[in-house]
Formats: sequence, structure tokens, C-alpha cells
Amino acid sequence: MEKGIHISSVSRFAKSLMVMVCVLFMASLTSCYHKSANLGIVMNDTLTEHQRDSLLSFRAKHHYSRNFNFIVKSDSIVLLRQQPEEQMSNLVIDSFVVRKDDNIVVADIKILPADSIDSVWVQVAKDQETFGWVHEKTLLKRVVPDDPISQFISTFSDTHILIFLTVIGIIAVCYTLRFIMKRKARLVHFHDIDSFYPTLLALLVSASAALYASIQMFAPDAWQEFYYNPTLNPFSVEPLLEIFLISVWAMLIIGLAVIEDVRYQLPFGEAILYLFGLLSVCAIDYIVFSITTLYYVGYPLLLVYCYFAIYRHFRRNRVRYVCGNCGAKLHRKGRCPQCGALNE
Repeated sequence: MEKGIHISSVSRFAKSLMVMVCVLFMASLTSCYHKSANLGIVMNDTLTEHQRDSLLSFRAKHHYSRNFNFIVKSDSIVLLRQQPEEQMSNLVIDSFVVRKDDNIVVADIKILPADSIDSVWVQVAKDQETFGWVHEKTLLKRVVPDDPISQFISTFSDTHILIFLTVIGIIAVCYTLRFIMKRKARLVHFHDIDSFYPTLLALLVSASAALYASIQMFAPDAWQEFYYNPTLNPFSVEPLLEIFLISVWAMLIIGLAVIEDVRYQLPFGEAILYLFGLLSVCAIDYIVFSITTLYYVGYPLLLVYCYFAIYRHFRRNRVRYVCGNCGAKLHRKGRCPQCGALNE
């Protein structure tokens, strides 16, 4: 008999839709927010028009300016107390050190074309009495913007490969044990549950990884701007970043839908194992597509993967029938594996 629309399925879809509407509503509210503290000094009345133009030009190219807040992420940074010109003239100088996790703020910026190491010098302040100069290249390698999103990006960029490899190793061991014990472990794309959400999540992660790598290649300035001045509002950034942020929100929403469907369809132990397996597949997808896209191989590979995933779901994993006797889900007509009833 043909499978009807279950009330529980409609309920789960309605819940997911409600969450999506709420998230988009909250994101639209955040569009009223504009982070302008870092540019406050640019419009200070004490600056000349030339100084304002110079700072705005520097801000557009380097993505930060005066009054920008950083946190030291390396062990230490050595700062010069005197003016940079004194060091370039080989005069006696003094220095001091700021330590890891110290908050510092950009107080001034100098461009010295005669400096062969780095023409950009940045003066930072630890407090109202402690100021020091450092080359921009040295500074930016050892600090992170004082924003939770920027800090997350920095940390994730440094350690994500190790984390993903660890997760993949754990999941591989779990699935090996599961395969030996029952040989019926559930896994997205292969022995999946009757839900398109896991497949959709894996495809979305893959597409987002390819988009992330594309932004790195074709719009690096846009990504740097986002890194120094991040936002979770997709409607206040450039089109490419807007699509990327929408995909991030979509992953969160679809992830909640996946958990709801898995909880409904599988026992607790199998549900946990399935979710870890899905996490492993998504981790592999992220690594593969974020790397292969850098060499342009990721684009055709993504098309092939989308075809494979959608074909596998609709031809192998989607349930079209239910048993007329016991209500068990059936992939095809015939004898029910649960009660033995014949369905024609």
C-alpha cells in the first residue's frame, strides 16, 4: 500500500520551519546593529581632512584602524617605547613586552617607506600609560581581533584538521566495532534512515566548504574584512559572504532537524552512533572540498557528489511504502520483513 503523510512527519517539518523563521527573524533584527567603535577616532574633530582620508584609506586596505582592539595570542610581543625613526637611526632604544591574553588597542599608525623590513608601524596601548611601536607584520601574526567570532575563526583555522582527524579516527573505530558486532550499522548515503535531512546536511557542508575556499581564492579582501569586523547577520555583508553566512545558519537549522528525525526513528544508542557517523562524513566532506576547491578539482567533484548523494537517497534509502498489517516501513512491495505479511 502507498505510504501516506504521517502527522508526526508534518509536525517535525513544522517545528523545523518554525525554527528557521525564528532564526531569520532574529538575524533581520541584527541588521540594525552597526559596529562603528573601531572607526570612531577617524571622525574625530581634531583630525585634519588629510589625516581622515589617510586613515580611511588605510582602514579600507588593512581592515582595521585607530581604536581597534586586539588580544595577544602568542606568548609575547616586544614593543618599542621610542619612535620607530629612532630605531632606524640606530639610536639607543628601550622596549617592553606584552603577554598572552593581554588586551591592546591601536593608538597610532605610521607609514615609513624607508624601512626595508616593513613600512607600516603600529603603536598599540596596553593601558593609558603604556604605549609601544611594532611592525604591522609582527603584530598581526601574534594577535587576534577582540571579537568572539574572530577568535573562533583563528582557533578553528589553527586546529581544525587535527580535530577532524581525531573525530574521524574515533568514528572509524566505532563503526568497525559496530560492523563486526551487527554488520548493520546505519550510515548516511549507504544504509541511511528515511529522512532527507542527513543527506541535505552533508551536501550543505560540502557546498559551504567549496564556497569558503572560493572566497579565499577569489575574494580574499572580503574574507579579511569579515575576519576583522565579523557579524552573524548575513544581510549586512557582501553577496559571497551573505551566501556563506546563510549556509552556516542553514546548517544549524538542518542539524536540529536531523537530530529530531534521528531521535524519532532510531533507538538512543543507534541514534548516537548514527549522529557520530554523520559528523564524520561531514568532517570528511569539509576537508575534501575545502582542499580540492583550492586546485579547482572541487567544483566537478561537488557536482558528482551531489548526484551520488541524491541518487542514493531517492533510489536506495527513501521509504515509499508501509506494511498494511503492522505498519513497518518498506522500500518496496512484497513480504514484510517484520511480520511476514504480503504487500502487493
